[in-house]
Amino acid sequence: MKQWVLALLFLAVVCVRPVLAYAEETPFVPGDPPELFARAAALIDGDSGRLLYGKNADAILPMASTTKLMTCILALEYGNLTDPVTVSEYAASMPDVQLNIRPGETYRLEDLLYSLMLESHNDSAAAVAEHIGGSVEGFAQMMNQKARDIGCGDTYFITPNGLDAADADTGRVHSTTARELALILRYCMCQSPKKEEFLTITRAPSRTFSDLEGTRSFSCVNHNALLTSMEGAVTGKTGFTNDAGYCYVGAVKKGDRLFLVSLLACGWPPQKNYKWQDVGKLVRYGETTFEKREIVREPLSFSPVPVENGTEETAELSMEAPGTELFVLLMGEGEPVTVRTKLPKRLEAPFPAGLVVGQVDYYVNGTLVESLPVKTKAGVPRRTLMVCARQVWESFLTMLCRNSEAEMPFLS
Repeated sequence: MKQWVLALLFLAVVCVRPVLAYAEETPFVPGDPPELFARAAALIDGDSGRLLYGKNADAILPMASTTKLMTCILALEYGNLTDPVTVSEYAASMPDVQLNIRPGETYRLEDLLYSLMLESHNDSAAAVAEHIGGSVEGFAQMMNQKARDIGCGDTYFITPNGLDAADADTGRVHSTTARELALILRYCMCQSPKKEEFLTITRAPSRTFSDLEGTRSFSCVNHNALLTSMEGAVTGKTGFTNDAGYCYVGAVKKGDRLFLVSLLACGWPPQKNYKWQDVGKLVRYGETTFEKREIVREPLSFSPVPVENGTEETAELSMEAPGTELFVLLMGEGEPVTVRTKLPKRLEAPFPAGLVVGQVDYYVNGTLVESLPVKTKAGVPRRTLMVCARQVWESFLTMLCRNSEAEMPFLS
């Protein structure tokens, strides 16, 4: 008996010690990047999408149930909240976290989205995917297309719920990067035409509903602890699988600043609270390091560009006026601002006035934050025999009129 007790004490020490060691608050020095538990993390300016801080921000890793951000926004964009969704045997068979829906039952799409985002039910995700995409495979294609559309080329979806999966044909796994996961959240809450509906669902503390037959009732509670534990928390999504570990992506509003935080591989059981500590560190780092600052767009002038085969030898260029000389960006103290121009060495006639032929790029600390087009001020026709003949004739008429006025001054 004594040996069993000693063995249990040993296991308790082994299991609990890491939690105690990491639970102590890491001293935070304003301006210094935080030490994080997560293998990959990103802190992004929600207004501009600029990466403010990253730890392995472009490493491709599994993302577990944070996947459901994309499932939810696509369902909102391509479905109607009142749609009846019939449960298939495949959807009802999803493992792990379940609503326990049954084959043949019918639910409102809206209710399944609450189940999806508040409780992270995997069976609800599959039912939604089949309703919107016709099949899980068809819905995955929609997910990947949307990821490409918003500039997330390293993200690859296979499942609508985030369960670990690999594509036998491509060898790719269900995965994303910390940077792109934050950008997906930014799309959902800031850019999508269904952003308000997305926020309404993901911010709800709870939801009670029944199947359309009224035979079964369900109650869902929001598991995003940040909504009630951190001032300014806007929305977010947790996730966990054996391959992904604990993951999180969320948004926190601090005054006029919107911070997006994403974490991948942020511990495994029993390290469930690591993600909340990392979120706190990243938000404090953002608060103490970055402020809204004004960037001045200095007036730019460009040398005329040579024109080949045109009626004019050169063309004048101008930068499209943005409407204001200033733009505001979340920046750290001393971050350098550089301006780079991309202009053609020559132009080939013909071309119209207002043709975009170059651009002016504004960079903050090496990151592109704004591009303004450079256009031709006037069009230039191609020099052809007919054009040349017309120019000669017009010149001859102009000269003839001048000579006539000189010989007959009383007409003037």
